[in-house]
Amino acid sequence: MGRRGARGRVSGMAQLPAEPGDRLRVADAAAARALFAPLAAERVEVAAFAYLDPEWRLLGLRHARSAAAAAIDVPMRAVATDVLALDCARVVMAHNHPSGDAAPSAADRAQTKRLAQALDALDVQLFDHLVIAGERVTSFRALGLL
Repeated sequence: MGRRGARGRVSGMAQLPAEPGDRLRVADAAAARALFAPLAAERVEVAAFAYLDPEWRLLGLRHARSAAAAAIDVPMRAVATDVLALDCARVVMAHNHPSGDAAPSAADRAQTKRLAQALDALDVQLFDHLVIAGERVTSFRALGLL
C-alpha cells in the first residue's frame, strides 16, 4: 500500500441482504480471515473494506484494485461515502501483499492511521486492518497498532 500514483480501480460497493438474520457475522479474527482469504490469490495489491453493524453483521463490501503490484492508495472518499450510506458501526480493512511478506510497511501504517482518524471523525471504528500474504495474515489490532 502507499506510493502516490499507484491509484487503481475502485469497484462498486456490494450491499448485502436487507434482513439482518441473513447477514454474515464477522465477530472474530477467524471470520475476518475467511472473508478476506481470496485476496491472497491476487497478483496486484487489492484493498477490501467490510462494513459492519453494531452486532458485527456484514452490511457491505468494497474492493479497490491497484494499478501496481506493490502499492495502493486507500480510497478515503469512497470508504467515507459507504460508511455514511450504510450507517455502519465499524470497518474491517484488509489488503494483500503479493510479495509474500505479511509485515505492514511504513506506508501501510501511515494510511491505516489516516483512515482510522477519518472514520473516528464519523464516529465509526476501524476495528482491524489485515495484511494477507499467501497463508500468512498480520493483524494491526493484534500488533497493538489499532
